[in-house]
Amino acid sequence: MIQDTRKAVASPFVSVGLGHVRITGGFWERVMDVNRCVTLPIQYQQCKKTGRINAFRLTWKEGDDNPPHVFWDSDLGKWIEAAAYSLSASRDRALEHLVDDVVDLIAWAQQPDGYLNTHFIAVEPEKRWTNLRDDHELYCAGHLMEGAVAYYQATGKRKFLDVMCRYADHVDKVFGRRTNQKRGYCGHEEIELALMKLYAVTHESRYLDLARFFIDERGRSPHYFDQEARARGEDPRKFWAKTYAYNQAHLPVREQTTVVGHAVRAMYLYCGMADVAQVTGDPALRKACKRLWKNLVERRMHVTGGLGPVAANEGFTCDYDLPNEGAYLETCAAIGLVLWAQRMLTAELDGEVTDVMERALYNGTISGVSLDGKRFFYGNPLAVHTGFDGNGRFVEKNYHYRRSEWFGCACCPPNIARMIAQFPGFMYSTRAHELAVHLYAQSTGHVTLAGQTVRISQETAYPWEERVVLTIAPEHARIWTLALRIPGWCRDAKLYVNGKAVARGSATQRGYARIRRTWHTGDRVDLVLPMTVERIEAHPAVRQDCGRVALQRGPVVYCIEEVDNGGNLNDIVLLSDPAFTITRNHSGLLANVPRIHAKACRREPGDWKGRLYRSQSSRHVPCDITAIPYFMWANRSPGEMLVWIRDWGRS
Repeated sequence: MIQDTRKAVASPFVSVGLGHVRITGGFWERVMDVNRCVTLPIQYQQCKKTGRINAFRLTWKEGDDNPPHVFWDSDLGKWIEAAAYSLSASRDRALEHLVDDVVDLIAWAQQPDGYLNTHFIAVEPEKRWTNLRDDHELYCAGHLMEGAVAYYQATGKRKFLDVMCRYADHVDKVFGRRTNQKRGYCGHEEIELALMKLYAVTHESRYLDLARFFIDERGRSPHYFDQEARARGEDPRKFWAKTYAYNQAHLPVREQTTVVGHAVRAMYLYCGMADVAQVTGDPALRKACKRLWKNLVERRMHVTGGLGPVAANEGFTCDYDLPNEGAYLETCAAIGLVLWAQRMLTAELDGEVTDVMERALYNGTISGVSLDGKRFFYGNPLAVHTGFDGNGRFVEKNYHYRRSEWFGCACCPPNIARMIAQFPGFMYSTRAHELAVHLYAQSTGHVTLAGQTVRISQETAYPWEERVVLTIAPEHARIWTLALRIPGWCRDAKLYVNGKAVARGSATQRGYARIRRTWHTGDRVDLVLPMTVERIEAHPAVRQDCGRVALQRGPVVYCIEEVDNGGNLNDIVLLSDPAFTITRNHSGLLANVPRIHAKACRREPGDWKGRLYRSQSSRHVPCDITAIPYFMWANRSPGEMLVWIRDWGRS
């Protein structure tokens, strides 16, 4: 039994739950409405059409088509989680009825011993728990657990939660250090963080102990993946990925210094590590999280918050390898980064961590779904050329990289749905006498602070406009601290309380301006965040971006598309003084969205007369370019796209 130290450790900050924050307008209201009204129903139909729901009827038999896949259960778990978060924001009886029907099926499929996985019940029952390295049993269990916790919190209904507690109890009997238990862990991390969620709502210490066991066992010698491979009659040296770094199992987690392997797996592992470190107060685990975070954001993260540059391992390569055309950047990986950042903020406020969370939220995640909510990206490259797919491979001359209605491996669609639906839960956190505001959006919230309920509202058109107005309404006048994040991209933020300017210098600590005072009902805080267009440079070691810049306004990274700028976007060069201007259309697909216009030049094609090379210099002609938010690309006419633009340098 692992010693339980949770009583000695207090969580410095606690995220304010979804049920306490309501988006009331602006950017995120539109995104969440589309997610609830369009995306969730589409995904339910896809889960039904592809057999993911009916798999729980356990009717598949040898010889039938479409056997339940090893990862199908996880897709349904994420869809239920997304639906639950949506129900927390807006109770929808029809949606709730759909979830209840699915839960009934899941409960019916559960085996007498608590086991629950449609593939290994119906297709390969003899292989249960025999290949943790490659199969997804524990991963699927984790996503079902997350869905069960979210649905219980949204509706108060215990049926699904009880089902997953029985499954967790079964897993607890199978895995551990006791006699006849398996000392294994999943090749695709996820259950670690899910068990921590289950522990949070049930207070069952065995779930905490089990999460910690999975984390502590990872990468130890003798290596469990070697042992189970030999037990299957396989040579572990023939593992297709060649290295257990793919699964972040090459070393014990406290010894790992570099973010490696499959990007989604890595993010989910670090989420679980951060959760366990926070509850148990494990200093070595916390130190490992901070060390890995530093390596990621300083050397291995794209400007959009995208992670995992190559398709070969759906993950990381080496420091500063950040390609554009052909970059993999799975939607799920950016979502995992958001979830990890949120957990890092529970231990201490750090504006740089929140900046990364915001970068991924506005760029690398929501690019994964079309504006109408009907189509999805698996990968999110930063440059696309006609004729090449998202991995930089030539497909055909007129091929255009576009979003898809669904995927055979459909992890990303329900994942982006659950992330969008839980956005309000990322906005605030509290401790005894402090309220931290991490993100800005038109909203109202109710938090418990200083022994009372405090209502806080935000009026803002963020991320398009620079002003955020917060109105505070405590039940009683009391002293406490309001900590407002000052984004790292903002050069000259201004802060006012009831119209009086606040000097931010001494009050700002690690990216948060702290205002400690006696708060009264009706107190108003104005935060002004000037949004100039910035030319972002990459570190000189990022060879793919040498001589190029990315355009960013506020938290939003921009790109140029062929539909606005013509083809051959790599021939465009920004002038030393681009004379940036902002315009907005009042109608159409991009209505009210700021577009960036800039002065540039491009090479005149000229008459090459069939030559591939020549010594004659081409003439460059002036042009104007139009850039739109990166997450909005591929919603209009198909064609090229480019984030990193050639640049002649500043004057």
